[in-house]
Amino acid sequence: MFNAKLAVLCLLSLPLVFSVCASSVPATAVVVSNEPDWVRDPYAKYDRQANMAAVGMGSSRDLAEKSALGNLVAIFGQSIQVDEKVSSSYQEAIRSGITASWSENIVVDTNIATSAGMDNLIGAEIGETWRDNRGEYYAVAVLNKPKAEQLYSEMIKSNQAMIGNLVDIPATEKNTFDGFARYQFAATIADVTIGYGNMISVIGGTVQDLKRGDDYRLEAVNITRAIPVSLRVQNDRSGRIQGAFAKALSDLGFRSGGSNSRYILDVNVVTTPVTIAGNPNNWTRIEVSANLSDTVSGTVLLPFDFNAREGHTTQAEADNRVYVVAERRINQEYANFLSGYLSQLMPTK
Repeated sequence: MFNAKLAVLCLLSLPLVFSVCASSVPATAVVVSNEPDWVRDPYAKYDRQANMAAVGMGSSRDLAEKSALGNLVAIFGQSIQVDEKVSSSYQEAIRSGITASWSENIVVDTNIATSAGMDNLIGAEIGETWRDNRGEYYAVAVLNKPKAEQLYSEMIKSNQAMIGNLVDIPATEKNTFDGFARYQFAATIADVTIGYGNMISVIGGTVQDLKRGDDYRLEAVNITRAIPVSLRVQNDRSGRIQGAFAKALSDLGFRSGGSNSRYILDVNVVTTPVTIAGNPNNWTRIEVSANLSDTVSGTVLLPFDFNAREGHTTQAEADNRVYVVAERRINQEYANFLSGYLSQLMPTK
């Protein structure tokens, strides 16, 4: 028989039971996480056989995406990195249109300019983004291997064609500054291309053997050794200024001398006695101007000039000292000055 008192007792007890249970549950337990699987493991969503993927995070979506792409690049390590100087030279040549005469694929060139430094990967995409309940953003960067292999193979092919067009010049034009610039730039392209080949290898693709930039640089050095530079100095003293410039040319591999050279280094030296008020010494001022010219184009390729002043109790010794200073300055500066010019040379045709 139904016991009314027992029923009432049970009903009165229910709120207490529920209250105790409710108070024992932590507040955070009611928060349901909707974190995607790819946040912990990108390959939970993207097939490892067909893709390479990396996750990044940041305080904004943009930072998370950049972090993800950076982490994806990091997977490749140093094997795809390009020297900063090489990368800058390469990108500048592409942007300025220097390679237009030798390139056969403008679309590929655009990709090449973008990826020359390998700080980003052509074909890499942001797959998804997610924001957690704390406001942190997550992103996953994905590189499809077959697509990447195809893109980078096309860029290698374009680069190889460009190198071929650069170094395919008649023997009569090879031993010139333009020939030197062609081989030097071919070396830059080759260095970048090696990075592309390494990238394909890392993702498991196949790539042909690629010639390294140093092979082309060696040929560029051989070209300088075959280029005679005629050296003409006016108002020299015992051949001292001429000797200093000849040494600088020799240090860079050039041969000085020759009456029919295409390239001429014309040097003019002017010395002038100087009087300084209130100073009992005799002073001499020297002015040196050196213009490296191309007789074919009729242009001055590289002007170089400086002046100095030295004093002594006798004018003869002042003259001698100022020549010593001029020699020292040429020895210290001109080889580096000319080398810097040569390193920046780009093919002109």
